[in-house]
Amino acid sequence: MTEMVYGSSPVAVRDPVLPRWWRTIDRWSMTSVFVLFGIGLLLGLAASVPLANRNNLDPYFYVQKQAIFGTMAMAAMIFISMTSPVAVRRLGILGFAAALVLVMILPLVGADRGKGAVRWLSVAGFSLQPSEFLKPGFVIVTAWLMAAAQDLRGPPGRLISFVILIVVVGFLAMQPDFGQSALIIFAWAVVYFVAGAPMVLIATVMGIVSAGAVFAYQNSEHFARRIDGFLSPEVDPRTQLGYAANAIQEGGFFGVGVGEGQVKWSLPDAHTDFIIAVAAEEYGLILVLLILALFGVIVVRSLIRLMAERDPFTRLAGSGLACIFGVQAMINMGVAVRLLPAKGMTLPFVSYLSLIHI
Repeated sequence: MTEMVYGSSPVAVRDPVLPRWWRTIDRWSMTSVFVLFGIGLLLGLAASVPLANRNNLDPYFYVQKQAIFGTMAMAAMIFISMTSPVAVRRLGILGFAAALVLVMILPLVGADRGKGAVRWLSVAGFSLQPSEFLKPGFVIVTAWLMAAAQDLRGPPGRLISFVILIVVVGFLAMQPDFGQSALIIFAWAVVYFVAGAPMVLIATVMGIVSAGAVFAYQNSEHFARRIDGFLSPEVDPRTQLGYAANAIQEGGFFGVGVGEGQVKWSLPDAHTDFIIAVAAEEYGLILVLLILALFGVIVVRSLIRLMAERDPFTRLAGSGLACIFGVQAMINMGVAVRLLPAKGMTLPFVSYLSLIHI
């Protein structure tokens, strides 16, 4: 009787979280991520043993750490993929704010760990690389601002995001970390391009970046040394690039055999920056092509799905995250084959998870 007089208010029927997640997730991309993680553990069994021996640790100490941190990362990835875009945006904004504060204090309390750049924050045996957390947070904040700017009475999100970009790049350049700075600028340009930026503006930004690179070359010995090494017609066989190039040549099509590679004993960063050299030497071109294909599946399928996305924030954030993911992989492998200047950048899901040390 009450319903006949006042009417009934229908209750929205919601699907359970897990079935809805399984129905909407891109299973090809998810499978590719897990395969890359498995390949990383496989390569870590070989690449990290020399490092453990040098540090008088258990031979598989670093592989065990990679498995623990990697499993935590996979769990976090699945959890975040189940949350709403609003929750992802809030987490991204909070994470970006925290990472930016840490990046700002790096010049005062940071450590270079023998790499020539102050990128690490070390406290009581716990080390953290804030810039790795800064990148996804920056993309999410930029996408949020640019999506809000599309509303009729929205804030000047493009201008605000540009100011944030200048601040972030300025603090990264102080480390100096020009590679991460370039990646941040690229991510901002991608989000702005997808949001509808005119090509003239994109070209102007690229011109400013080029001018900044020239300035950095003239005023930073760290930057100039890497550029000069890249442009040199000959590679010193005793450098990391020399060892990596030789390992890739030795691997050939099928590789020298599991555990038979020698580059891991010469390269101090064989388990991180030059993990692809270990893959090429021991497993040959076949594994390298498989890794390339897996990265291609993740990036291409992500962008194809985002083309049909109606929510501006999701479309912008997803495009930026997918592109910096693919570009970071391209930079890592490009350095190993000497197509790009040396840059301390890991191969996502494959390299040892070195952004946190305990």
